[in-house]
Amino acid sequence: MKILYLHQYFVARTGTAGWRSYAFSRHLVRRGHAVTVVSGCAEWSGLDLPPGQKRTVQEVEGIEVRLLGVPYNQRLGVAQRLRAFARFMTAAARESVRVPQVDVVFATSTPLTIAVPGMWAAARQRCPFVFEVRDLWPAAPIELGVLRNPLFIALARGLERLAYQRARHIVALSPGMKEGIVAGGVPPEKVTVIPNASDVELFRVPPEVGQAFRAELGELGRRPWVVYTGTFGRVNRVDWAVRLAAPVARLAPEVAFVFYGSGSEREGAEALARELGLYERTVFFHDPVPRVELPRVLSAATVLSSFAQDLPVMRTNSANKFFDAFAAGKPVVINYGGWQAEILEREGAGLALDHHDLEGAARRLVAALRDPDWLARAGAASARLGDTEFNRTRLAEKLEDVLARAVTEGRTHGRRGRGRSGRLPSRPSSRASSPADSGPQTTRKTRKGNGAFRRTRPTGSTQRR
Repeated sequence: MKILYLHQYFVARTGTAGWRSYAFSRHLVRRGHAVTVVSGCAEWSGLDLPPGQKRTVQEVEGIEVRLLGVPYNQRLGVAQRLRAFARFMTAAARESVRVPQVDVVFATSTPLTIAVPGMWAAARQRCPFVFEVRDLWPAAPIELGVLRNPLFIALARGLERLAYQRARHIVALSPGMKEGIVAGGVPPEKVTVIPNASDVELFRVPPEVGQAFRAELGELGRRPWVVYTGTFGRVNRVDWAVRLAAPVARLAPEVAFVFYGSGSEREGAEALARELGLYERTVFFHDPVPRVELPRVLSAATVLSSFAQDLPVMRTNSANKFFDAFAAGKPVVINYGGWQAEILEREGAGLALDHHDLEGAARRLVAALRDPDWLARAGAASARLGDTEFNRTRLAEKLEDVLARAVTEGRTHGRRGRGRSGRLPSRPSSRASSPADSGPQTTRKTRKGNGAFRRTRPTGSTQRR
């Protein structure tokens, strides 16, 4: 298949955020499919646009990435984010129709506006449109209080309904998201749940890796660690973890909360830690690191964590860090209910703390950190989940099947199921040879002013950081 993959925040291997789209694209390329990604310039992407250029084309480990000059970061205000969404929507629509011989268009949200270039490209290319829902929009921004304008809410709900209607198939990242989609009138059989995955190949490292990292940090390296790696945003509410650290410090002053990340709420979280007398004593802040450097951090952790606001829509979330803990074989601590809490309770792979009872949450956390047997059992349960239910290869194969089925169904129902190439979907029986097999490589072409592409110097390995 020739797959057009639309994702405003595509992250390469050198990026500092989750790389679901990168990993799935790599799998598809290895299986012999051709993948073209159209993306914007998120600051955590690990990809760079040449100075003065509005777009560029790079080959990233066998994936063609068309990078558009629409910047995005977590410090943008609401109005700035809406402008970025609109700019990328129009730029991606223009770029998508330039991609030749497409068999299927796969658009992954958020933002919801990604559906517009997805539907447009599918119509122009006369091929199926598959839509991935990473968060329930507009329900999430409405519950968070970010989207309040009645007109914008009505437009967003209309776009949501249209995207679900036009999609040949829908991918949801959690059972709760599927329920939300089906509640809007979508047939259940049209929705497949493919949660975020555990990258065991990356994160399952020998314990000596984490021990060596701890040894570099002196006294801090000898303490139990509660580690958070990710965004400091309104959704994440890392300030809750800072508040939790206060009663934990009274009960167990040896425990350290170690945070890696950036975002609009980090400054406030640091200010709160100072106010509570915890800064650089119990709570430690670090800048984000490339994802390829995270294994030693996760290996050094006593437990890993994922936090979110206590809102119904947040109980449907599918946070990368939750599944990274399974990949690393570490217990995971969360502060919200929903399907992830149910997994932890069922499998014994971690703790779901009460968001509204800091003292009780602190007692449970300290008891767990001081119980070597529990830590060993929870770590083993976490590793089993990473190896089985949430294994990345297994889930990537599931997505491959969804895309191939969409192409086949499109042809059966009278809609063009093959791209202009005339190729039918295929599932190669063995791994195909591709540039991806030779390791991380990136080459680049840059668009001239007349719309043609000219090749610029190779960028070398994507592991340049």
